[in-house]
Amino acid sequence: MGQTAHADEGTAPLLDMLDADAVTDDRRADLAGLTITGITHDSRLVRRGFVFAAVPGTSVDGAKFAAQAEAAGAAVILTGLDQDIDPSVQVPVLRTGDPRRDLARIAARLYGPQPETIVAVTGTSGKTSVAEFTRQIFEASGMRAASLGTLGLTLSGDSEKSALTTPDPVALHQGLADLATRGISHVAMEASSHGIHQRRLDGIVLKAAGFTNLGRDHLDYHTDMEDYFAAKLRLFDTLLPETGIGVVDVDSRWGERVAEVLRSRGVNTMTVGKTGGTLRMSDCMLEPTGQRLLVRHHGVDRKITLPLVGEFQAQNAMVAAGLALAVGIEADVVFDALNDLQGAPGRLERVGETPEGAPVFVDYSHKPDALTHALQALRPFTENRLIVVFGAGGDRDPGKRPLMGQAAVQNADHVIVTDDNPRSEHPGEIRRAILDAAPGAVEIGDRAEAIAAAVSQLKSGDTLLIAGKGHETGQIVRDKVLPFVDQDVARTCLADLTS
Repeated sequence: MGQTAHADEGTAPLLDMLDADAVTDDRRADLAGLTITGITHDSRLVRRGFVFAAVPGTSVDGAKFAAQAEAAGAAVILTGLDQDIDPSVQVPVLRTGDPRRDLARIAARLYGPQPETIVAVTGTSGKTSVAEFTRQIFEASGMRAASLGTLGLTLSGDSEKSALTTPDPVALHQGLADLATRGISHVAMEASSHGIHQRRLDGIVLKAAGFTNLGRDHLDYHTDMEDYFAAKLRLFDTLLPETGIGVVDVDSRWGERVAEVLRSRGVNTMTVGKTGGTLRMSDCMLEPTGQRLLVRHHGVDRKITLPLVGEFQAQNAMVAAGLALAVGIEADVVFDALNDLQGAPGRLERVGETPEGAPVFVDYSHKPDALTHALQALRPFTENRLIVVFGAGGDRDPGKRPLMGQAAVQNADHVIVTDDNPRSEHPGEIRRAILDAAPGAVEIGDRAEAIAAAVSQLKSGDTLLIAGKGHETGQIVRDKVLPFVDQDVARTCLADLTS
């Protein structure tokens, strides 16, 4: 359900909320003197004096509810150039070329203020970790900070749950205004491709934006990888102002392309990674409890003991460090903070071990590249067998299911395919698509049974990865969310081994 926005003073002139190019001259007179009291894209939440944004949704077109919104007190209907509005509607209809963008910008100006320093990060994998790491660095520098994304809203370790990586624009601007009034000066937020494409971030004043990587994901929403990349790229070619700073991991062709776009705009660009120019990770020595990094910054080598497993976490830490440096945090503070980073929940989270010392990890990896990276991160510390339990989500890109199966059998010694969040699809069909590309894998549909079977098989020198759900606390089956926490199930199974 959408959220509503209200101006603190009760009303605000609509024309003051709009960009000059959003209103044609012949419509300006109709809107002159019109004040609004709020904005929403949910007709059920319209109140007197509201703007109703009649925009297409994922399943219905908001334009169908314009008359209902007017009856509820809407003062103006905001919609697209070609959307059909009931001719009985008498209030002004404001048609723009990008109504989603204008919805977000009206919400931003109606709410205000925002925390003075906001950074955003996008990419297929690593967004949650980068946002969380950046928040921790901000706090280490003495700033009051928050992170916003998949884990919800986090302030100093306390989380408030959110259903979306990037909330809808009205809820987002409402939340940012609330943070500002609570004295939060620094915010690090995730920017999903859906959120960027649907204009949820428009109106946010960004100081810096970061890019991690790009792999196959969300191709049920985007037409292909180039379309997916274009959605991500909008954070850098449109939303980040020319006065902002881009922080890009350039250890991939996608990162190089992002950096090229930023430079073509004249935006200050910091590159990070093994080939980075601003932060170059010249050495990475893996250890059972983390890794030792050698990072060159402005000609100075910095030795860092990162308490996180997985080279991909080192890459995430470099992007977070770059974002902190970009907004003026002192280098000594940034690099000192890296030594004390805490991993985000459900990101290669070690939940326990068997009496023989075989560790069990839970990770959110639900994409082929992410699963590969998680397994490869655990391989150096696995003396015997690397076991993985995973599935794939229903109502999502089916093309990645065989790729997940391939990633599992290529990087693990024993593979158990189970259910993830089947949603409206038949769970067996999802598993079959994975198993067809995973020769030798075992099928155990019930996730709890799969985890129990994997734990019972662990021997000295083995490692178990439970992948796909990470921080999630429920399993989505049809239209229900059933309580399910991978960590809790794994800990119960481990406890049973000693009872």
